[in-house]
Amino acid sequence: MKNKERKGYFGDFGGQYVPETLMSPLEELEKAYLKLSKDTRFKKEVSYWLTNFVGRPTPLYYAKQLTAKTGGAKIYLKREDLTHTGAHKINNALGQALLAKHMGKKRLIAETGAGQHGVATATVAAALGMECIVYMGSVDIERQQPNVQRMKLLGAQVVPVNAGSKTLKDAINEAIRDWVTNIKSSHYLIGSVLGPHPYPTIVRDFQKIIGEEARKQIKQQEGRLPDYLVACVGGGSNSIGLFYDFLKEKKIKIIGVEAGGISIKSGKHAARFAGGRPGILHGTFSYVLQDKYGQITETHSISAGLDYPSIGPEHADLYRSKLVEYTHVTDEEALKAFMLLARTEGIIPALESSHAVAHAVKMAKKLPKNEIIIVNLSGRGDKDLAQAIYHIEKMKL
Repeated sequence: MKNKERKGYFGDFGGQYVPETLMSPLEELEKAYLKLSKDTRFKKEVSYWLTNFVGRPTPLYYAKQLTAKTGGAKIYLKREDLTHTGAHKINNALGQALLAKHMGKKRLIAETGAGQHGVATATVAAALGMECIVYMGSVDIERQQPNVQRMKLLGAQVVPVNAGSKTLKDAINEAIRDWVTNIKSSHYLIGSVLGPHPYPTIVRDFQKIIGEEARKQIKQQEGRLPDYLVACVGGGSNSIGLFYDFLKEKKIKIIGVEAGGISIKSGKHAARFAGGRPGILHGTFSYVLQDKYGQITETHSISAGLDYPSIGPEHADLYRSKLVEYTHVTDEEALKAFMLLARTEGIIPALESSHAVAHAVKMAKKLPKNEIIIVNLSGRGDKDLAQAIYHIEKMKL
């Protein structure tokens, strides 16, 4: 039987590569999700929280000054930075937390890199009266202090992870260990379209509201669909959130932007499609940065949220099927876009989002003025200010 005919696969990618101890909770989660995703009352409950707590719909903003600066195509920003907690992560955290609550779970486990998913999970845990524990690499704790303080203030226990590269990959390892130990009481709230089935599907379904809103909004503002969609890709939840509703539109060019780090040639990057190959990590088969022996290689990105050696399996399938184009942007290019958006639009983007902005600006300069680009501004840059300014001064940008 071909992989694409099996449950939990996107073409050849996906699956459930987990210890036997996790098969039962994954089956429990899938069963609960399939039931509740069709339940009218549950849908209304999620919708209520998205409207009144998260602040949806988020605006689709015409970046007039930035467009003028590039001299080319119109650039629109889908303002996920304006959600409660300041990033798209809250959409999925809320959905999964409500799902866990209905399953009778009292404790949420999360991993985080940039801290936004940790903050979102801590936020919904506080709002729903649940216990929250967040695993975070010590390197990421150092560069994301504002989010660490927010998580603690919200009542979450933040556990530093000092193993391996001390970043997101290692935080996920520890979160999985916790889940195995506390399966009955806990739900592992994965923050991206990663991990074993059914997580990539569940996370995508809670994030696809981004693209659904953007479709309606661009039609209202321009009377037609966009020509291009651009989003940064770490694990891939903000990007699949924007892309999913447009995948059948053959005339729209869809572009995912990975972290090019210092450069691809240097090896200090997190561009899985530029330097990786298919493999297994954290319960799923996808593209992975690995050496010739199959050992996971260390990644680098100025952006903590893009600093991960694998990518969601649905993205792997979209790459192989050529439905989506994937490219990469360097640290320096992202920092320049960080400054450019701040100075032209009065919007300070997350360093993750800055990668998407950087590529959109490069594109816009070469495109006719009547063409339209939508960029997913996945998060705001408060968390990155100290890190960004340090590197801006160091690079003399």
